[in-house]
Amino acid sequence: MFKKSLLLGAMVMAASFSVSAKDWKEIRVAIDPTYKPFTYKTPDGKPTGFDVKIAEALCAKIKAKCVFVEQQWDAMIPGLMAKKYDTIVSSMSITEDRLRQVDFSSKYYKTSSKIVVHKDIKTDGSPASLKGKKIGVLKGSTQEKYAKGELTPAGVSVVGYDAQDQVYLDIKAGRLDGTVADVIEVEGGFLSTPDGKNHVFVGPQLSMKKYFGEGVGVALRKGNNDLKAALNKAIGDIRADGTWKKISEEFVPGVDLWGQ
Repeated sequence: MFKKSLLLGAMVMAASFSVSAKDWKEIRVAIDPTYKPFTYKTPDGKPTGFDVKIAEALCAKIKAKCVFVEQQWDAMIPGLMAKKYDTIVSSMSITEDRLRQVDFSSKYYKTSSKIVVHKDIKTDGSPASLKGKKIGVLKGSTQEKYAKGELTPAGVSVVGYDAQDQVYLDIKAGRLDGTVADVIEVEGGFLSTPDGKNHVFVGPQLSMKKYFGEGVGVALRKGNNDLKAALNKAIGDIRADGTWKKISEEFVPGVDLWGQ
């Protein structure tokens, strides 16, 4: 009778687990496709970039279909909490502020940020030396948090934009003196282009934990523990089998996106 009760209990537990563990056949992934080389569109309008390919690789490991949902950056977390999509795979850093609202997978890459200004501006990149300048940043980004925390108190005018490419357009038009941006993104999306040829990095690399967190992860709603576990395993798998390295070399060749 005791053995029979144990067997029955095990069967009930297995059944309850199979019911509670979601079978992820489709994962809706939010992206902001204005952040080359991480998330952007091909000439025919298809999403691509490091983040996009990582998302597709993770979905493949989970045996789920990736469905990309375009979302303005500062509405990313509200959209996730409103269940418009299941995850955010769009260079979102794991910070204490965000962890109060959503959960994250383990990191899948990490980079630093830096200040960019016109080469004729006399500055060493310190907040005090930028007093009176006008700096554009992406709304809701870690760069905006840094700029408001360090530059604004020093007398720098900080202006938020809905997309990073809008920042570059206003720098080109002379409405901004510069930006604070991810070093990889601003190099590929601005400095290496004709519009950015007269602009340079200034000051040190910026990676303070209180502003920039501990790396980039996949954001998901709190309580989705089965999906989080599947994503963490998938991140480990694509690191181990060479998929992560292949994607990294395709979009950011020669750069260590993991160890920075």
